[in-house]
Amino acid sequence: MTDLLAARTQMAMSLGFHIIFAAIGIAMPVLMAAAEWRWLTKGDCEALNLAQRWSKGTAILFAVGAVSGTVLSFELGLLWPKFMERAGPHIGPLFALEGFAFFTEAIFLGIYLYGWSRISPRAHFLSGLVVAASGVASAFFVITVNAWMNGPTGLAPEGAPSSQIDILAPLWHPPAWHETVHMLLAAFAATGFLVAGIHAWLLLGNPRSRFHRVALMIALVVGGIPALLQPLSGDLIARAVAVHQPAKLAAMEALFTTEAGPDFVLGGIADAATGRVSYAVRIPYGLGLLLNGDTHTEVIGLDRFPHEDWPPVAVVHIAFQLMVACGMLMAAMALWSGWRAIWTGQIEQDRKLLYALIATAPFGFLAIEAGWVVTEVGRQPWIIDHLMRTSEAVTPMPGLWIPMATFTFLYLVLAGVVCWAMWRHIAAVSANTVMRSVLTEA
Repeated sequence: MTDLLAARTQMAMSLGFHIIFAAIGIAMPVLMAAAEWRWLTKGDCEALNLAQRWSKGTAILFAVGAVSGTVLSFELGLLWPKFMERAGPHIGPLFALEGFAFFTEAIFLGIYLYGWSRISPRAHFLSGLVVAASGVASAFFVITVNAWMNGPTGLAPEGAPSSQIDILAPLWHPPAWHETVHMLLAAFAATGFLVAGIHAWLLLGNPRSRFHRVALMIALVVGGIPALLQPLSGDLIARAVAVHQPAKLAAMEALFTTEAGPDFVLGGIADAATGRVSYAVRIPYGLGLLLNGDTHTEVIGLDRFPHEDWPPVAVVHIAFQLMVACGMLMAAMALWSGWRAIWTGQIEQDRKLLYALIATAPFGFLAIEAGWVVTEVGRQPWIIDHLMRTSEAVTPMPGLWIPMATFTFLYLVLAGVVCWAMWRHIAAVSANTVMRSVLTEA
């Protein structure tokens, strides 16, 4: 294994691990706030109990996310020093703002966890809103860094002093807003469906539990609405990619030759050597119609770029197809759940729906992981698009396979510990709700 491959593998593993907790950290405070608002406005004691239980689980996941995020910040400097030297003046202020948002989130999460009986209910609810807002702000600043890497802006003229850098330019760059909206919707949808799947599973064993019914409804609202909006966001971000990163779009659609009115490709296996896609379903003129509303618009293919500048087409294409498939299935589940809720008002009695929610619970995070593969691998071979190659940014320190193997082992252990802790927490919640149901019936 080359040092470049080891560094990329370690970074990919760290990002793939951290993004799960980052997404949960964005969405869970909204779930908690929604449950607490229900208690404040309707006096629903089950909603109060739910907010308290969710906050304890969130604390576990937040702690792991903080650790894995800290590791990532060190890896940027240790594995990619040339990148930080070149990009530091542009993205340093963004990371500083992200750190401010993170510390605000951590402080108010502490107030939320330990302030149930120490501050007024209204102040406590407001502290939860600050946690939610801080999580969204933190995500915005980090995603803006990634958007800058995909389309660097605000650069000073060559040879000019760094004081001429426009440090605010990345904040107003259109790709930053497209990526942020897409990621936030993904985080809410993924977390909402994961929580809904957990409570659907618990409802199968305890169908009379009002606690789980309330949890399921809140989770489906928080996750279902973003799942329905996500295809619209995906359309906007695809149009932005077509303008700012045409090579990435060509890899996503496995478009090897520039065409007027190309087909939209569903599925298939892309072969960069032959320039063909096997076993795909094609929608005639679909890609041009989606991008510009014109069936005969020209879409740039990979033939317009030197072969050494091509992303790994097969990987990007498969990841894109997986992301789209998971997103569409979640949107369909949101429609099904909404229809059953409107017409029956008792979706907890529909066992087929509950089983389907359990099956789709991990789809949101599969889509997030696949989406980040599209974003990061689709930019290759550039670490800063058309400004610095990934191979130019890696540290010259040899033996990078050693920290890569070490961190792989540590992440596996940490994942096991998190799963064990969350399983214990969910089991305790389930036992508590069963006991309260029995006492209520008695």
